[in-house]
Amino acid sequence: MSKVRKKKPQRVKARLSRGLHDLMSQQQLAREWMFQRIRGVYERYGFVPLSTPAVEYLDVLLGSEPGDEATKQIFTVSNPEGEELGLRFDLTVPLARVVAQYRELERPFRRYQVAQVWRGDKPDKGRFREFTQFDLDSVGTKSELADAEILAAGCDTFEALGIERYSIRYSSRKLLEVLLTYAGVSADLGKDVFRVLDKLDKAGLDKVKLELTTGYKDESGDTIRGLGLAVAQVAKIEEFLTLRSEVRQEVVDRLRTLFDRVDGAGAAIATVEKISDHLHALGYGDDKVQIDLSIARGLAYYTGPIFEAVLLDAPQFGSVFGGGRYDGLVKRFSGEDVPAVGASIGVDRLLAALRHLGKLHSRRSTAQVLVTILDPALESEYVALTWELRRAGIAAEIYLGNPKRGLGKQLKYGDALEIPVALILGEDEIAKGIVQIKDMDAGRRSSEAIVDREEWLARRPGQREVPREQLIEELRQLLDTIDRDAAGMITATSAS
Repeated sequence: MSKVRKKKPQRVKARLSRGLHDLMSQQQLAREWMFQRIRGVYERYGFVPLSTPAVEYLDVLLGSEPGDEATKQIFTVSNPEGEELGLRFDLTVPLARVVAQYRELERPFRRYQVAQVWRGDKPDKGRFREFTQFDLDSVGTKSELADAEILAAGCDTFEALGIERYSIRYSSRKLLEVLLTYAGVSADLGKDVFRVLDKLDKAGLDKVKLELTTGYKDESGDTIRGLGLAVAQVAKIEEFLTLRSEVRQEVVDRLRTLFDRVDGAGAAIATVEKISDHLHALGYGDDKVQIDLSIARGLAYYTGPIFEAVLLDAPQFGSVFGGGRYDGLVKRFSGEDVPAVGASIGVDRLLAALRHLGKLHSRRSTAQVLVTILDPALESEYVALTWELRRAGIAAEIYLGNPKRGLGKQLKYGDALEIPVALILGEDEIAKGIVQIKDMDAGRRSSEAIVDREEWLARRPGQREVPREQLIEELRQLLDTIDRDAAGMITATSAS
């Protein structure tokens, strides 16, 4: 009787879908460092955390305006019941759904949220289909102080991350609506005009003017269709876009002159001016926040002031903070007029910019101390020592690799993970009631200057012995010093 041969299990190729990326521990730890500082700013302002599901009903996400750019890029999914669902493309639409669904929420409801979102964009270098946003919003208030507070929180966030040179810019969708009247452009074309204006930073004024009129062929040969505006209309739009000043009040005064006889201009200009006055009262001058009439923001739900921010020493990363007022979004769900304003940080962009500027606190491990295994027979001693450190609030890792690996290889392991301190304990140390502490960074710096191996063995750079009963206190002092030195190095690198 012949034996039935079992089929070998088929291997599945390890791979990721296009536009997605894994975040390894060093990357994730850097993100957590950044999140901690941003969260600290937002909570200082009194914002509270919120978490919403990644999946929403498709009609919740699709919006009230068919053809909206963001809703074209929704990832659609379904549940076991066969209902039409989609992955959220931002954190603002789910927030509006929450406010409409939970009527008992105190208003204004002021929340922050950090979470992943998904958009079916064409993947490109540094452009992913899954990315993270960090939002803060005030829902249920019309006050211009709420808008100013979002801008102020943006300034404080950059300061908390060690960024001194930045520019937060703001304008208003209401001003853009006034511009349509001034230029004689029908309101029906407004959404398309704003979409084109939103390309200004990337495409430049000449291409924007072509797209507003006849269209053009881009570098790849694709045809960019024009909106068919008259040259005279585009000239008025250009007049508005190039109305600039480094002083906010000068922009306000010039707007009043430009829109002197245009219906609705007075209220729109007054809102922009009130935000500026609040910012001055809060201590945020023209050097930190400017009025920039060229920003439009691509999402269709903005109804009033709109914001963007760039880092002056890393402008190539584009806008790293943006948002605005969206007074009509909650009404889609509840029928109730609920004013709202907020902004979002593009986490991946900001991280890349921080790395470029040398301001990113990057670690490879959460452990502060590596407990080495000098003698496998003393394993219980090492376990007890590790647990003592953890109970004292010191993050400790006991070496769990091959016990036959010598001390040198264990220290290399700790060095590769950038664990700042290693502990060495053998029979001699136990007999003497001491522990050897090795400052890995100090040892590395000293050993680079020592050429002779015998001298290195005699001096053991960065290594010293401490009484066992004083270990916790000594470690805390050493780790505090290492943390201060690391912070100083980041600051010095950034300044240079």
